[in-house]
Amino acid sequence: MNTGLKDKVLAQGMNPDIVVQQIENFKNGFPFLKITAPATPVDGIKVLSESELAHFSQTYPEKASKIDVVKFVPASGAASRMFKDLFSFLESDGDLSKSSFVQKFISNLSKFAFFTDLDDSLKSKGNSLQSCLDAKDYKSIVNELLSDEGLGYGNLPKGLLRFHAYPSENRTPAQEHLVEGLQYGIGKGNTVKIHFTVSPEHEEKFKTEIGKVLPGLKASSGVEFEVTYSQQKKSTDTIAVTMENEPFEEEDRNLLFRPAGHGALLENLNDINADLIFIKNIDNVVPDRLKEPTKTFKMAIAGILLEVQEKVFEALRGLDLAIDHESVGFAAQVYNADLGGKIPAPISSGSLEEVAGFLKGKLNRPIRVCGMVKNTGEPGGGPFWIEEEDGSLSLQILETAQIDLNDPNSKKHFSASTHFNPVDLVCGTKDYKGHSFDLLKFRDMQTGFITEKSKSGRDLKALELPGLWNGAMAGWNTLFVEVPLITFNPVKTVNDLLRDEHQ
Repeated sequence: MNTGLKDKVLAQGMNPDIVVQQIENFKNGFPFLKITAPATPVDGIKVLSESELAHFSQTYPEKASKIDVVKFVPASGAASRMFKDLFSFLESDGDLSKSSFVQKFISNLSKFAFFTDLDDSLKSKGNSLQSCLDAKDYKSIVNELLSDEGLGYGNLPKGLLRFHAYPSENRTPAQEHLVEGLQYGIGKGNTVKIHFTVSPEHEEKFKTEIGKVLPGLKASSGVEFEVTYSQQKKSTDTIAVTMENEPFEEEDRNLLFRPAGHGALLENLNDINADLIFIKNIDNVVPDRLKEPTKTFKMAIAGILLEVQEKVFEALRGLDLAIDHESVGFAAQVYNADLGGKIPAPISSGSLEEVAGFLKGKLNRPIRVCGMVKNTGEPGGGPFWIEEEDGSLSLQILETAQIDLNDPNSKKHFSASTHFNPVDLVCGTKDYKGHSFDLLKFRDMQTGFITEKSKSGRDLKALELPGLWNGAMAGWNTLFVEVPLITFNPVKTVNDLLRDEHQ
């Protein structure tokens, strides 16, 4: 890096060494991962029996009451993409017949949880929903919903929109996550701890919204709540480059740095001090009448993690006491039977000390259990077996961009995949001595993503860090468990709120 460029990087508060590596990533791209097989219920995805679900429903709550449990909810994403079709309608001639999407939206207005708020907002301006409908003034309705002069939904995050209507209230996703926390997130001190990652401009709005509902939840449940917030760190932004891989300069000659995707939140996760951390997206919530399956399977995947973690810790303590056939044999059994690991032949034929060293390195890692749903064509990362550099196999969640579909074997494994990742994770981020892992050490920096964007009419390349549940957790011990499709109900467009799962 030349002196002038280095000075610019430093002046903008970024690390020159990291920027150099990022530019190299643009030039060289990222390698595809070597898939050996899809993870399926036959090999790699555990399917729970009724008795196992009953077991965890009974044992997990007591274990959770003795440890720090945190629910980690990425909630900084803007809701603007939910309203793409409505924004387009505002720029059109207002002819409803030209957009089936807007027709559906308008004809079902009373079914949305924000219906009353929208009507009240129009009435405050001397109008009403009914008068707009009678006059076929649909643009005024859409504008009132989206604009900052109205409800401002076009610029709010998903977490602050009214998603679900109840007889006595209309809940936002943020509130639904609090309610859900009561079902499986009660930890030590009879406390539900929830951490939202939010954008700087919306943090106060989250605090205001949650401040309104928290006293009532505490009073009705008798449970304490601890709600915390963080923002994606500016230091995780990545440099943008031109199509020729040169640093992209803006009109003021400053370098352009961009937010680096959800993988940047690994640093926020790394700051959480807890024994058990649930991760779930902000928009994946359902009304109370449908929460029971989520509760059951959240307790199940958390219970599995705690049981497996106990065995891992026992194996590691045994290896600390002595390297003998008994301790190494037990550690190998835990690695093989409980974590699904496979010791490479060159290692297994080595000395007792070599096998013990290998097992210590494999066992002393963060651990996660990921819910997987049957693939119904929804976009999302898939579960696969990957061959590591040392010859061992590991379970990973891969995005399509990480798979070489021109390679016949990889394409065959990709086509045979049966499940995908709905972002349903529970994580153990402490070691067997009770110390928090540095999660950044278990990230595979060769699993980032390069995308093409534009700024001020100029094309550019942008770099995303390894995804939070993809390469950011590549070095973790991973287990996959099948969960029912009803536990996955994302909201991608405003009309998704008309689905039965959100009514």
